Formats: sequence, C-alpha cells, structure tokens
Amino acid sequence: MNRNRSHLGMKVLRRERLPEAADATRERLLEVAGPVFADRGYQATTIREICAGARANVAAINYHFGDKLGLYTEVLQQSVRAAQVLAVHSAPDQNISPEDMLRALIRARLRSINGKDLPDWHSRLLAHEFAQPTPALRQLIDKLTRPIYKRLLELIGRIIGLPPNDDNTRLCAISVVGQVLAYVLPGPLLTEIWPELKMTPGQVERIADHIADFSLSYLQDFRLKHGTMTPARKQRFSK
Repeated sequence: MNRNRSHLGMKVLRRERLPEAADATRERLLEVAGPVFADRGYQATTIREICAGARANVAAINYHFGDKLGLYTEVLQQSVRAAQVLAVHSAPDQNISPEDMLRALIRARLRSINGKDLPDWHSRLLAHEFAQPTPALRQLIDKLTRPIYKRLLELIGRIIGLPPNDDNTRLCAISVVGQVLAYVLPGPLLTEIWPELKMTPGQVERIADHIADFSLSYLQDFRLKHGTMTPARKQRFSK
C-alpha cells in the first residue's frame, strides 16, 4: 500500500513540475531566438540552431509556438512590448501644447527604439522585419505603428489646423515617422555614410530635437501659408 501511495505521489509531483519545466523551455527558446533572428533574419534562421542554443528538442517549437513563424511572431511582439514600456515611462505630460507634445513624443520613440535598457538586437530585429517583411508585420503595425500614427495625426492636425484624416495631415505624420525610422532601418547605410555616428543617450536627444525642430518649422509655416492659424498663435510663432 505504501509503495502504491509513493508511486502515486511521484506521478502527481511530476505533473506539478511539468508546467514549470515547459515554461522554462519556452523562455529559453525566446531568449535564444531573439538575438539569432536579429542577426540572421527570419528566412536565414533555422529552428535547429535555436533549439540547440536553448537545449530544447525541435518538437518544443511546435508545442509552444506552432511553428517557426509562431516563434518569430512572439519574439517580435515581446520586443515591441518592451519598447512600448520604455515609451510609456518617457511619455510626456498631457497638459502641454501640441508642439511640445509632438517634440516629447518624438523623443520618447527614439529613446524606446534606441533605449539603453534594451539590448541592441531589438532594433536590429525591427530593421530586418521592415527590410524583409513577414506575415508578422501586420500584427506589428496593429500593435505599435497604428496607435502612434493615430496619435501623430491628432497632434499634427491641431498644429496645422486641419482634421486628423486630411491628406495634408497624413502626409506630415508620415514624414515625421519616416525621420524617426531613418535612424533605425538603414543601420548599415548610416554606418557607411556617417561612421562617426554613435547612438549614445546624448546623441539620441540631439537627433530627437533636430527632428522636432525640422518638423515644427514646416508645420508652422504650412499653417501660416494656408491661413489656418489663429491670430494668437500667429503672433506667438512670428516672434
């Protein structure tokens, strides 16, 4: 009887430990997969090299993520969520002018993308994804790009005096996004044409201010030329 109880107890213990072991394997796969996908890109990365680095069976990929794309999508989403956390911590005060809000938003995005609290493979992973899009890109857009784009439309619409869905507002928002992404996507290109560029915290702040100054100069000029600026704002920006 005691032997049977002991045997039954071991079975229950194994069942209790199984979820912990499975979770540990899942976490190892994600930890290994992130830098590998960032270095090699989705297409060139193999499941076997990830499993070897994570000390896991190839079948573990199917068990936890369904397939290679499922693993990649989860890695990409985790990277995006990490960047969003940094952006939230850098979020500007809501009780400021739309111009100051735009400047703060640009700074927050550059800080999150190039944040010192994130390993550099996060930005390289995004660069690979934008350069060679996978089916995971749509989810990335829905979770990261679309909310930021919507916020930009609202801010820029207030600055130039047009509705968020006006074509001019959309063009301006895309231009701002493009300036930010210019320091993320073509990393090797920037390295070649500006080898001295180092994305230090100080340089990130300087670039953020440059993008904000560059963008606000056009936005304010647009509003003045098209007569959508109130007299009070016109006097403020003519000083």
